[in-house]
Amino acid sequence: MSIDWPRRLREFGVFGAAGLFLAFLNPYDSASGASFWMRAVYWVCLVMVGSYSAEAGRVLIDRFWPRGPLPVVMGLVSVAAALGVTAALMLIDYSFSARTIPLQHLPRLFGLVWVISIAMTAVGYMADKSILAPPPANAPDGAGPAETFLSRLPLKFRQADLYAVSSEDHYLRVHTNLGEELILMRLADAVRELDGAGGLQVHRSWWVSKAAVRDVKRAGGKLFLVLPSGKEAPVSRTYQPEAKAAGLL
Repeated sequence: MSIDWPRRLREFGVFGAAGLFLAFLNPYDSASGASFWMRAVYWVCLVMVGSYSAEAGRVLIDRFWPRGPLPVVMGLVSVAAALGVTAALMLIDYSFSARTIPLQHLPRLFGLVWVISIAMTAVGYMADKSILAPPPANAPDGAGPAETFLSRLPLKFRQADLYAVSSEDHYLRVHTNLGEELILMRLADAVRELDGAGGLQVHRSWWVSKAAVRDVKRAGGKLFLVLPSGKEAPVSRTYQPEAKAAGLL
């Protein structure tokens, strides 16, 4: 699997900036005896742990509860981040002092970490909304969900027939009768935006327009929806009841 180095470098830049900011603030006076640069390393590492813990939580939520209310989803993501950081703090404390944090102190430690995690999750969400999924600027007045979504694409796709959307990391591949195009957006956001567009999510990484399904194929015990382009969208067991209710199976 190839690594998206530009995105990774942007991530590490964000980690570094957040770590320096927290090293300057030094919340809860947690590393007061260390130099600024030692605090920076400490906080950058914790930010990385929290970020990847939050990402793991978000992936699980997108898979098992893709239409969850945004405030609840953000709360759960912040809990995942706080759990990861709390575990890291316990490991750091044991590694450097050979002691374990008493169980009765864990709720307070988790609560202190969660406060910062909530703030970081909110900042991350606002960054995602402004960078990863900017609102379409050229949607025509009175446009439906599919037209609004397609307005994110280059001009030649504005009048296209939307077949499907598949996720590739933080990117989406948009399948249309005029070809394919990649956009920087998350599938969960796309599914919300395409509500009412005559389609449904059939896999943790696929949304399909019902009008675009030309055939159903079974291979190796797995189901696939065949699109006019010949592409095959997998239907996972989780989404089979919805696909069947929609008349696709």
